[in-house]
Amino acid sequence: MWARAVPYDEFGRLRREAPVAWFPDEGSGFWSVHRYADIVAASRDVASFSSARGVSFEEPTDEDMAARRTIIDTDPPEHAKLRKIVSGAFSQRAVAVYQHFITELTEQVLDRCPASGSFDFVDAVAKEVPIRVLAQVMGLPAADLDLFIDLGDRLIANTDPDITDVVWGRDDTDAYRKFPFRSPYGKRLWDLGREVIAGQRREPGDDLLSRLLRAGVDGERLSETDLDNFFSILVVAGNETTRIAIAQGVLAFCRYPDQWERLRADPGLLGTATDEVLRWTCPTHFMRRTAAADTTLGGARIRAGDKVVLWYVSGNRDEAEFGEPEVFDVARSPNRHLSFGRGGPHLCLGVHLARLEVKVVLAALARRVGRFELAGEPRRIRSNFTNGLKMLPVRVSP
Repeated sequence: MWARAVPYDEFGRLRREAPVAWFPDEGSGFWSVHRYADIVAASRDVASFSSARGVSFEEPTDEDMAARRTIIDTDPPEHAKLRKIVSGAFSQRAVAVYQHFITELTEQVLDRCPASGSFDFVDAVAKEVPIRVLAQVMGLPAADLDLFIDLGDRLIANTDPDITDVVWGRDDTDAYRKFPFRSPYGKRLWDLGREVIAGQRREPGDDLLSRLLRAGVDGERLSETDLDNFFSILVVAGNETTRIAIAQGVLAFCRYPDQWERLRADPGLLGTATDEVLRWTCPTHFMRRTAAADTTLGGARIRAGDKVVLWYVSGNRDEAEFGEPEVFDVARSPNRHLSFGRGGPHLCLGVHLARLEVKVVLAALARRVGRFELAGEPRRIRSNFTNGLKMLPVRVSP
């Protein structure tokens, strides 16, 4: 189903009829949260809704979690300590210094694309800009960028057999249960990260990895496990989500050409258009929490230990928060979308950098492209976790 399309109509029915619904499965089952207000309330109530058991449907053991716990798998106060180490590098002021670099990089990438005619936008543009921005921020070696992209794809799209040969749910991955996504590709990403970090130790710089090596928590330097997990979450999340937003945003403009004409006619709409692209595309569909104690949410009685899945993709189309949410509107304001989380400590660290990248790419495309059209059928990643595209054939008019 998810490979065909996001089930927006079904989410609409659930918002009306079952805003917080229990879904049994082969394991313990889970609560499914569909309304914007309930998603924000659960995100704020970190005492009741914990991240410490992971953010996916998986049920890892305590040993597994200890080995591969990232910043998104921690609760306050530990979360605040880890976040403080890197938050300065992702503040709005800090990322503003990258605007010139992102603009030049985007122009270089677009220079390699046809000025008119057809090409795959995912391969030519959407995958090129975010990883190279991330390389600049983190100090990643340019020679390994394609490998970082490949490993990230195999981990994030671990439910798509076209992308990875280690599909989520297989029972023969026990040897890799302590690595990201319970995958041998998680181990490969850690191994590659250790090589990069060793190089930064020999020749430290002003990049984010060098900052991590100098950082400490409670007077102690980060452990090798902490560095492994910081590296993996920054590489995977920092690349994939922005790539999805850029590609799905162009798909939206293919389908709603009047909105592209509107944006091109009024560059003052770039800010609101960027947030509408992020609301509409919702790169990460959900995050999971675990009830830390018996509690209630949206009228449902939730027991301690229950899994609780917050569907950002449903909240972003909630009629109670957004007027005409099914309309793609580049002038939408206000636009308090959930695509980076909202309300609570787990707001995405890279929110300002991702927004800047999307805005710069839209601005560059608006100067070059008169019209986008589909040149073939887009191919979606088979995933209910991300809204990724494997291919987006477009035809552009200068």
